[in-house]
Amino acid sequence: MPLSKKRTLTQYLIEQRRRFPQASGELNALILDVSIACKAIARQVALGALAEAPEAGTVNVQGEEQKPLDIISNEMLIRQTEWSGHIAGMASEEMDDPYQVPAEYARGKYLLVFDPLDGSSNLDVNVSVGSIFSILRAPQDVIDSGRDVVAADFFQTGSTQVAAGYALYGPTTMLVLTVGNGVVGFTLDPNIGEFKLTHPDIRVPADTKEFAINSSNSRFWEPPVKRYVDECLAGQTGPRGKDFNMRWIASMVAEAHRILMRGGVFMYPRDTKDPAKPGRLRLLYEANPIGYVMEQAGGRASTGRQPVLGVTPTSLHQRIGLVFGSRNEVERIERYHHEPASQEKSAPLFAARSLFRD
Repeated sequence: MPLSKKRTLTQYLIEQRRRFPQASGELNALILDVSIACKAIARQVALGALAEAPEAGTVNVQGEEQKPLDIISNEMLIRQTEWSGHIAGMASEEMDDPYQVPAEYARGKYLLVFDPLDGSSNLDVNVSVGSIFSILRAPQDVIDSGRDVVAADFFQTGSTQVAAGYALYGPTTMLVLTVGNGVVGFTLDPNIGEFKLTHPDIRVPADTKEFAINSSNSRFWEPPVKRYVDECLAGQTGPRGKDFNMRWIASMVAEAHRILMRGGVFMYPRDTKDPAKPGRLRLLYEANPIGYVMEQAGGRASTGRQPVLGVTPTSLHQRIGLVFGSRNEVERIERYHHEPASQEKSAPLFAARSLFRD
């Protein structure tokens, strides 16, 4: 079979670098290192129960039990990126504290933040999972002094990300990437082991008829979220005048990918289930990179109250409410949060009532 004329990830990154003649090429090299780790993780995920894996049972900083592939994926990303001299440090969902580059390796000017295997609870039922990553610039004093990184070095708003993306391990393995110039998607060609550019300009439709939310939490939703979902469920006879479909995969990477491909809105909003936790998803290595991808694709990412990319982190594993997807729907949800509560009409006694209204 002749080689495809589709550009590889390496060729795409070289073209992007030509836009900035002064660029050193370190960012390209770091992204390529991340992509190699993602290929290795994809292979391990594809083996499923056939893979030899360490025992699970340990608990990460989130209080969640680590699956064997969580541990393996975390290690693959570390080992593939620590040696190159492009990063000053790393942070991951699976590590309590920032990871220091070993003394025998040179240190670079970037910080790498990642969720090594998002949705790993779905592995037992063979549902698509993925890896999420974000690249930040290290503070100048870290670059100048070469000191060890501390948590505060990562406390940068999502708008300052240099690059972000995710790998999706599904029927095909895909790498979706933004370097601040739109969003592109690459599909792993198993014949040559290279990511090929298959989706050169991904755009999120501004309107949609799909929403994704975990309805089992409906009793904890805030009134604006209840209002939005009730209006969607009311369909053609309701205030929206159209029917909606509800989706829920419980793998944010898979949800985000579906929305990038055909539109939709994803909601994991702040709720009252645990007042100590203002949200379920982590800001630095879940909400920010996915939010950056969505915004670069013409969508919108929000806490429900403000753009998520404008939130200044205060802790390494900070949780936050997240709504992202088709711009017009996300803006509607934001508007509902900002409207006075008195404007929300309570349902009369004998009106049609939703399963999700208290």
